[in-house]
Amino acid sequence: MGQTLLQKVWDLHTVRRLPTGRTQLFVGLHLIHEVTTPQAFDMLRRRGIGVAFPERTHGTVDHIVPTLDQSRPFGDDLAEQMMSAFERNCREFGIAASGLDSDWQGIVHIIGPELGLTQPGMTIACGDSHTSTHGAFGAIAFGIGTSQVRDVLASQCLAIEPLKVRRIAVSGELGPGVYAKDVILDIIARLGVRGGVGYAYEYGGPAVQRMTMDERMTMCNMSIEGGARIGYVNPDETTFAYLQGRPHAPAGDDFERAKAWWRSMASDADAVYDDVVEIDAGEIEPRVTWGINPGQSVGVSERIPDPAAGGAADAAAITEAIEFMGFAPGAPVSGTAVDVAFVGSCTNSRLSDLREAARVARGRKVAARVRALVVPGSRQVRRAAEAEGLHEVFHEAGFEWRGAGCSMCLAMNPDRLNGREVCASSSNRNFKGRQGSPTGRTLLMSPAMVAAAAVSGEVTDVRTLL
Repeated sequence: MGQTLLQKVWDLHTVRRLPTGRTQLFVGLHLIHEVTTPQAFDMLRRRGIGVAFPERTHGTVDHIVPTLDQSRPFGDDLAEQMMSAFERNCREFGIAASGLDSDWQGIVHIIGPELGLTQPGMTIACGDSHTSTHGAFGAIAFGIGTSQVRDVLASQCLAIEPLKVRRIAVSGELGPGVYAKDVILDIIARLGVRGGVGYAYEYGGPAVQRMTMDERMTMCNMSIEGGARIGYVNPDETTFAYLQGRPHAPAGDDFERAKAWWRSMASDADAVYDDVVEIDAGEIEPRVTWGINPGQSVGVSERIPDPAAGGAADAAAITEAIEFMGFAPGAPVSGTAVDVAFVGSCTNSRLSDLREAARVARGRKVAARVRALVVPGSRQVRRAAEAEGLHEVFHEAGFEWRGAGCSMCLAMNPDRLNGREVCASSSNRNFKGRQGSPTGRTLLMSPAMVAAAAVSGEVTDVRTLL
């Protein structure tokens, strides 16, 4: 019987099976950032413990970093303290980091792939829930909490529950103006925000195989929003082409040998899955969230649900969301006015994302009452975008062009909503208060859809502008 990639990688990294049924799993790569590490390092100091494998840990700064003015000290004293603690900890424990003095500074889930640290067949952990992003490379990647960050620093191991595997096969072709972000929002809407609990999601099928690495990262990034601990795509020639020449990727003959091993990690043709879901890409249209979790989305041509039309549990959830958002049951989502437009986050701030947003923005102007931001995910992305003149397209349209960071995705920095503002966002979460205001409202969509909302002043079907 064949094995899935999850089974192969899991078995190779298993140290032992614990009496509790959990697995002691060796972590091949540990990514850290400035928010979830200060307490973890302090725990090590209190116990007199060092970092077991500092060469397997890499740090970056992203969450609290301002995107408008990155000069030090930061205006926010707490942010400055966290940054200083991160820098001190990396120096003391001998951990390499892409800090504000590095050309590779940026969001952790963009830096790992850019540097070639993220590779197929690895186990990857990070104190951030969207670590599943790295599964796009055929890695088993998952987010962990601060106490687990401590455990990985101290032992390079974690105690973790085994997972089932659900294969999600996307057949057919995506239509114009439909992106990977729309596919994953569609999947979460179908299966629910808790549908993936206890599962790893394996994304495959012709539509996924044709996706670029940027698109695959977008898909895997939001696996956690569907309840799955892990999301991955089997490695293939697209994966290998992306990795070749990266700073930490194998080179020369070593790269050819690595490719052969990476290819062997892919799920076998006769692998058995715990569940299989099939989706026709041609049926997916641009999607927009209307509620307070990523599962509450509809196609741009559809209407906001009416709680009276669903079951009791759904009715309560729909009612809560509609009341918070201030929407009318059954109203069309298209035409919803927006106050802010945000292109960025670890979900959608790569070069291809910025290109698609620029396609829409080119020759148009941001609506008079809309505040619009474009935040590249890394300095490398920013540099590449500027080399193509994308920053000029955004400037001319009336967007703000910022430095690299998490920005308005989670608003642990100066970029945030005010009051009841409605934000068209290419980020990954639309929870209450997620973007900095307890009453702010978030509509998740693709970068191209965000740009369409920015220039129209309202949710607009991007297909009409392309």
